Order: sequence, then structure tokens, then C-alpha cells
Amino acid sequence: MTEHTRRAPRQAEAERNDRALLQAAREALAADGAHASVATIAERAGVGIGSLYRRYRSKDELFQRLCVIALEEYSAAAEEGLAHGDPWEGLVHYAMASIARGPGSLAPIAGTITVTPEMADKNKRADAAVKALVDRAHAAGALRPDVTAVDLELLIEQLAKSPLLDQLNRQGRTDLAEAALNARTRVTAIALDGLRAPAPHVLPGDPPGYELFSERWTSPADSDLVR
Repeated sequence: MTEHTRRAPRQAEAERNDRALLQAAREALAADGAHASVATIAERAGVGIGSLYRRYRSKDELFQRLCVIALEEYSAAAEEGLAHGDPWEGLVHYAMASIARGPGSLAPIAGTITVTPEMADKNKRADAAVKALVDRAHAAGALRPDVTAVDLELLIEQLAKSPLLDQLNRQGRTDLAEAALNARTRVTAIALDGLRAPAPHVLPGDPPGYELFSERWTSPADSDLVR
């Protein structure tokens, strides 16, 4: 048996453990917020704490990696939306894919970890793709003119967190999971239809700015890394 042959199963196991840790971290964040413990994450992943620390030096590093992956997925969903021939359907694709990608959002850890240069770079790419989606939908007359990219992102953040799904998960009611997912899809479609032009009335208040995101994520130490 060669060294490569011996190493392959270990590498495959490490990759499986990493995927399990990242999924467990998302689930723990959805359930416990930024207070999710390393022990809880490791238990959810079915690995020992030692395995977690061999892959990530700290909980912060694990969460930073989770953010990078999430931003990559948001960018991919937005770019897939831009590739869609219909501007409205492309916008809907991005929103639905972003909401469906996992439990909750990463908002609970905003301001608790340092924004790395990689996170900042991925964030700028995602923002640019979403802005292009929104601009294209506006130009086509499909998206109501008073809806901004920030409005869309905040709506996605709200819909990504499902109290119904969270409650059923805590109760272990797997028998109701499919019905709950279907209900969330319907509610999401209802909400997204509220973005379509023409609008029955003007939205109240001033358009939100990106500071609603950036101020949550930044500290004086990393203020130069984000918008």
C-alpha cells in the first residue's frame, strides 16, 4: 500500500468531518445564536472537540470559514440569476436560493468575529452581483422602483429564519417538515410578489442603507475591510 493510498481514506474522512462541522455550526447558530458553544457544534457534527480544533484553531475561525462559504453561495446564486433570460425570474431565483440554502442567516455572529480580507472580498463580489440583479430588474420595469438592493437583502434575511421550522426541529416533528417547507415557500412567494411593479403605494420611510449591514459586522479594528 502506497502512502497516497493510505492517506486517501484519512483525507476523505477529514472532508466529511469538515462538512459536518460547517453544517452543525449553521444549525447551532440558528438555535443558539452567537452563544453556540464549540461542544454543541462538535456534538451536532458527531465528532470530538479535538477533531474540531485540529481543523479550526478557534470558534471564530470556524465562523469566519462559514461566512466565506455563505458569501460564495450568495454570489453564485446571484450570478445564476443574472444568467437567467428574464430579469424578474432571475431576481426570484437569487432570493429563493438564498433563503433555501440553510437554516437561518449568519446575522447572529455579526460584530462578534473579525471580518477577514477574504470575507470582505467575497462580500464585495456578492454585493456587486445583487446590485446588478436589482438594476436589471428596475430597467426592465419588473421591480417596483422604490425597492433597493438593501430592501431585498433584508427581506431575505427575515425569510431565511423560520420560527415554524425551528419549533418543529426542536420537537423532532419530522412528519411535518415537508409541509412546513412548503408553507415557507408559499410565504416567500407572497413576499416576493410584493416587490413587483407596479406598486399599489409608495413604501414608507427612507430607503435603508448598507450601514445596516456594515455597522453590525465591523469594529474599529476591521473598519477598513468592509464597505
